[in-house]
Amino acid sequence: MTTASNTLRTIGAFFAFFLFMESAYSQQAKVWTSTAEPLKEMEQVRKQIKAPVFKQKDYNITAYGAKGDGATMNSAAFQQAIAACSANGGGRVVVPAGRFLTGPIYLKSNVNLHLENNAVIAFSRNSKDYPIVFTRWEGMECMNYSAQIYAYGEKNIAVTGSGTLDGNADNDNWWSWCGKPVYGWDKDKPRQQPARDSLHTLMHANTDPRKRIFGEGYYLRPNMFQPYNCKNVEISGVQLINSPMWFINPVLCENVIVNGVKVKAHGPNTDGCDPESCKNVLIKDCYFDTGDDCIAIKSGRDEDGRRIGRPAENHIIEGCDMKDGHGGVVIGSEIAGGARNIFAINCKMNSPELDRVLRIKTNSSRGGIIENIFMKDIRVGQYKEAAIHATMFYEKPGNFMPTIRNIWVENLDVEDGGQFGVFVNAYEVSPVKNLRIVNSSIRGVKVPMKVDHATGVVLDNVTINGEKAIVPANTK
Repeated sequence: MTTASNTLRTIGAFFAFFLFMESAYSQQAKVWTSTAEPLKEMEQVRKQIKAPVFKQKDYNITAYGAKGDGATMNSAAFQQAIAACSANGGGRVVVPAGRFLTGPIYLKSNVNLHLENNAVIAFSRNSKDYPIVFTRWEGMECMNYSAQIYAYGEKNIAVTGSGTLDGNADNDNWWSWCGKPVYGWDKDKPRQQPARDSLHTLMHANTDPRKRIFGEGYYLRPNMFQPYNCKNVEISGVQLINSPMWFINPVLCENVIVNGVKVKAHGPNTDGCDPESCKNVLIKDCYFDTGDDCIAIKSGRDEDGRRIGRPAENHIIEGCDMKDGHGGVVIGSEIAGGARNIFAINCKMNSPELDRVLRIKTNSSRGGIIENIFMKDIRVGQYKEAAIHATMFYEKPGNFMPTIRNIWVENLDVEDGGQFGVFVNAYEVSPVKNLRIVNSSIRGVKVPMKVDHATGVVLDNVTINGEKAIVPANTK
């Protein structure tokens, strides 16, 4: 059989499979017809999210030998205080005022790591202090450096208070590993790209994730806070600065609260909050000023995301303030497990360095279904690229057609837009379905709408640059 014939058979089989899956999922597809519907669903999600509760007993880390002088290594003191707290039924491990240097912290069940006013936990800049643990790195499972605060399979854990988590990263440490001169890299320094390529190869080959061993000498940067496969997780009140990579990254967790935190760093890939394959998540009253996405909802990359098959579902983003970042509310790109029931309300965004307001990014290497996205009462000063941005062509293509459907945006008010008002770029065989924009005004954009392959687009009382927005002629 000829190569051309093989290619045609492969393409035919692929589209047959896609049409079958599309039919299989069509009965589950939802189309909201009024604002009341998603608002009711959001409140049902809110009722499912409960803050963890802790025993009223404190364990001050100074009682275990910790010194807040900024020079003493306090890893053992943190470990001992957390172990004692957990063994005795839980409570608060208290960090008083001072600068406490430490290696990674492992958070155990029923422990609330509480930072008092003027308390700083400063994490080691020495990669040799970081043990190898089971983790996700950019949506791929592997053995790599522990996050600066890590937990696996624990229940009822929290980081609270008014102090600061300092990841201690800068262009002289951690950030240069990204391999970009703007972050301090030059040809005589190590970089992460070879290990990143190797991890992609191992994932594509479906190797045992626990045999994908990285860590020292591979330069895959750790995240700051990564509870993995945990239940009842909270991080609230604290300031987070200068993470080596992503800041808040719960993975495969259920019942997660991110409340009143302030996140700031302009390093490479310093996303603010990236819940991966999590269920029932509340991100409320937070401030993000980041070098990458402010909030990015994820569910795994390619083979790993599809193998695990856990979508991101039931997320509420409320009352957040977003400044610099590649996107304000982002879904993807590591989204192979899909995403559904994502609600964002009463948020503010404003920066000439904020690229997009709502961003959905996926591709046919990921696949998966992204559906039921509701955004309401969003006030935007400036942005750079697009207010609503959905693409199926982020990174390399593959053989797993993605689906994007049922998106409702209401009361979006933009003072000074960027290149596009609305940007949609999808496959002809898998158009973005049922995008509805209601009672919204976008001003100051160069191109009002650029839509390639969308169906069911509805514009209800929408103006762009002061004129009534019209559904593009190329939509069905």
